Amino acid sequence: MAVTQAGRDADARTSGVPEADDFLNIDAHLSDAERDVRENVRSFVRERIKPSIERWYDEAVFPKEIVPEFAELGLLGMHLSGYGCGGKSAVEYGLACMELEAGDSGLRTFVSVQGSLAMSAIHKFGSEEQKQEWLPRMARGEAIGCFGLTEPTAGSDPASMKTFARREGSDWVLNGEKRWIGLATIADVAVVWARTDEEKNPVRGFLVPTDSAGFSARDITPKLSMRASIQCDVTLKDVSLPESAMLPEATGLGGPFACLNEARYGIIWGAMGAARDCYESALAYAKEREQFGRPIASFQLVQQKLVNMLIEVGKGTLLALHIGRMKDAGTLRPEHVSFGKLNNVREAIEIAREARTVFGGNGVTLDYPPMRHMSNLESVRTYEGTDEVHTLILGGAIAGIPAFR
Repeated sequence: MAVTQAGRDADARTSGVPEADDFLNIDAHLSDAERDVRENVRSFVRERIKPSIERWYDEAVFPKEIVPEFAELGLLGMHLSGYGCGGKSAVEYGLACMELEAGDSGLRTFVSVQGSLAMSAIHKFGSEEQKQEWLPRMARGEAIGCFGLTEPTAGSDPASMKTFARREGSDWVLNGEKRWIGLATIADVAVVWARTDEEKNPVRGFLVPTDSAGFSARDITPKLSMRASIQCDVTLKDVSLPESAMLPEATGLGGPFACLNEARYGIIWGAMGAARDCYESALAYAKEREQFGRPIASFQLVQQKLVNMLIEVGKGTLLALHIGRMKDAGTLRPEHVSFGKLNNVREAIEIAREARTVFGGNGVTLDYPPMRHMSNLESVRTYEGTDEVHTLILGGAIAGIPAFR
């Protein structure tokens, strides 16, 4: 780092004013290794994503050429161990997600789909042969994965999925449809969840090479959100797979839910990255933009907006860090993940909306990031569990009475 933590602390003590970009000195709670991960990803976002994100978003382009660079940074499966993966801590992975989403939610989503969903499913539930076949190549960015759970009629209720896998001799034959499947049109392998007629384990996971006969995917367009990302419809028509394509250790819906919680964890951090970018851009603009003969940052109502944003970014980042420490300690429960996802995405959207008002009319253009983040966050709010789903998860946890059925 160009400026050491000790130097920053000294500067803050000398001025008597906390830094706007780390008002609560959260850096003091991070290790050197954690700060290094954050600074490496932050520099990458500043140099490679921010100069082009307006064009990618406007043209609805996912820059596939950036995938090898993600791999070189060690971002693909970075929280998994072995098989060429990074073996980083949960907090280090979270910090990377925060910096990526400060660039754009769509770019963080790629890392999440690849690592927290597809690679995680193989790492948690795959055979040794499956792990050796896919994980090293996916960590190097040489193979891309997608995760097929959501269906046109089964979003928040995956237990009602209609995709079905039937036995045919020693093989399995899959038929069904999946929707909102990230990366499917550029993926090499799809982790597909399907119902079976097995009494003890009615839901199984399968690794489906995307060049399999009967597998097809198409991009969902046009979109008003996540435009620099890829979401797809997938159709499986008599896709024949050998027994070895099944994930042997996945049991029922617990398999996909375990992967979803990995992705939800990354969102807790990522949402605060988008929120921080909105706050910092609004603060910088307010200091430069003049009306009535002075910077608008001098007006009480503008300062109130900035303060409200600052407080929620600080609280949300501390929440993410606390949840990350729990994950690393092995004490994290799914309900804690719901707590973080519900709060941080909800607050990030409010911050993006408030930040947009600081820019006035300029805020509706792609020259400034808040409205782009705002639009993306509407998708983040929906995927990996809606507000309503996470509210009911938390409600059931505290009341002891499930509300879903």
